[in-house]
Formats: sequence, structure tokens, C-alpha cells
Amino acid sequence: MPTFLREVHMKRHNLLDIVFRNITRLSAFTVLVLLVAIMVSLIIGSLPSIKAFGFRFLTSAEWNPVTEEFGALVPIVGTLVTSAIALLISIPVSFGIALFLTELSPRWLRRPLGIAIELLAGIPSIIYGMWGLFVFAPLFAEYVQPWLIEKLGPLPIFGPLFQGIPMGIGVLTAGIILAVMVIPFIASVMRDVFEVVPTLLKESAYGLGATTWEVMWHIVLPYTKIGVAGGIMLGLGRALGETMAVTFVIGNAHELSASLLMPGNSISSALANEFNEAVGKLYTSALIELGLILFLITFIVLSLARYMLYMLTKREGSTT
Repeated sequence: MPTFLREVHMKRHNLLDIVFRNITRLSAFTVLVLLVAIMVSLIIGSLPSIKAFGFRFLTSAEWNPVTEEFGALVPIVGTLVTSAIALLISIPVSFGIALFLTELSPRWLRRPLGIAIELLAGIPSIIYGMWGLFVFAPLFAEYVQPWLIEKLGPLPIFGPLFQGIPMGIGVLTAGIILAVMVIPFIASVMRDVFEVVPTLLKESAYGLGATTWEVMWHIVLPYTKIGVAGGIMLGLGRALGETMAVTFVIGNAHELSASLLMPGNSISSALANEFNEAVGKLYTSALIELGLILFLITFIVLSLARYMLYMLTKREGSTT
């Protein structure tokens, strides 16, 4: 190739590289700009409520549009409790599903089960809510809640969590429905990252006499901890912000109760139920402040998760 053609070719590639670099940089900054814009718009919309109630908005369980007295304690507690229940159920179940699909399942069964899990992840949330309200809640009230009240209700420490009337709907029901929704996301990510582990590492462990559980716990999980944590955070993000499914089954009651069987409320369900009916500047501002709180909760929880993962990785590096 002549020298001048080679120079033209190099200049063209350099120009394309500069364009590509600037486009990716612009995309990254666009995400940051959108994040800041959302935060600023929520803060501006929340100013009347912040000025009227201050810090009391976070600690008050009062929610009375007639007297314009608003507090976010009940929705905050409902959001955190339902998300915690969802994670407590979905993490071990998702791990079991991923373990079965990657290590124990017959080869002919892996693909159908994997497709089924991915299909569950694509079901709209309103379908989960309708199933939870019309199918799961009646069965839960008839067969499970009476047993929980009878067996766990009298216990000294955890008893208050399972006392009340078996109505079917409530905080525990919402947490279980959220777990069903979150499991496909976490299980799919876990399965994908488990399959990335080099076969040589697992076969070496098996050759040394390790069991399947030991291989998963000591080889696969340390190798894929970043991907597993990412899948869990993905599920947590959906659980924190889920709206329609929770609205169907949580009961939508602005009441603070120690029992998980009683109706409650979450931030997302409160916004879905009341935003269209909000009359007055202060009422609307209080709902926008609920959205701001949900934004901050999600940001703080995910940031803490990333920090814990970073510290774990740093500790392992210093140990080795």
C-alpha cells in the first residue's frame, strides 16, 4: 500500500476513534444529567411539603388529605419491609434454581426451564397483581394465615409479626408476590454468571473430592460474586419500585401495624392510588416528596450494596 494511502487510512481510523470516544462520553454524561435532572425536579416539586412539615414528614404516620396532614412513615416502612421479605425469599430460591440449571439438571431439561424462567420475567406486573389478589390471597387466607396465627402468633418475640385476622391481603402477601416477581430476574442472572465459571476450576475441585455444594460455595460463588451481587441489586431495584402488583395485594391502608398480616402501604402504591386524586398544592407536593424519598432509598441501598461488594473484593485482594 502506498504511503499516502496508508496515511489517509490511519487518519480516517483516528477520526472514527475520536468520534466513537466522544459519543460514548456524551452517552455517559447524558445519564448523569438525567439523574441530576430527576433529582432537581423532585426536590423542586417537594419544596412546599418540605417547608410545611420538615423532618416530621419522615416520622409521622398521619395521612389525612382533608386536614392536609401528611407523613411518610407508613409508606416507607411498607416499602422496606415488603422488599426485605421479597429478598429473604427470592435469594435462596434463585440460588437453588441457578444451581440446579447449571450443575444438577439433565441437559435436555435445562433449555425448557431456562426459557420458562425468562418468560416469567417478562410477565407484566399487573398480571402478578391480579393473580395475587384473585388466586393467591384467598388460598393464603384460608390455609396459610390461620396456621401462622395459631403456631407463630403466641411466640414471645416474633409472635406480634403474625397476629391478626386472616384477610389474605397485607404486607406479607405483598412481599411474597414481590418475591415471585423478583425470582426470575435474580435466577436468570445467577444462571448466566455461573455458566461463565471455567469448567477446569470446577472439575479440579471435583477431582479433589469436593461435593457439589462445596464447589458452588468455594469455587463458583467467589468467582462470580460481582455478577451475583448485580443480579440481587437488580431484583432489589424492582422490588423497591414495584407499583401495580403491590397495589393489588398490600391493602393500601395508611396504618402502622406490627403484624405482617395486616394491610399497609408502600410509596409506589400510594403514588399510584392517590396522585390522580390529589387536590391542592400541598397534597401534590407531599406525593412528590414520597417519590423523592423512594429515589433516595433506592440510591442509598444500591450504593451501600456496591460499597460492601467493593470492601469484600478489597479484603480478598489484601488477603491473597
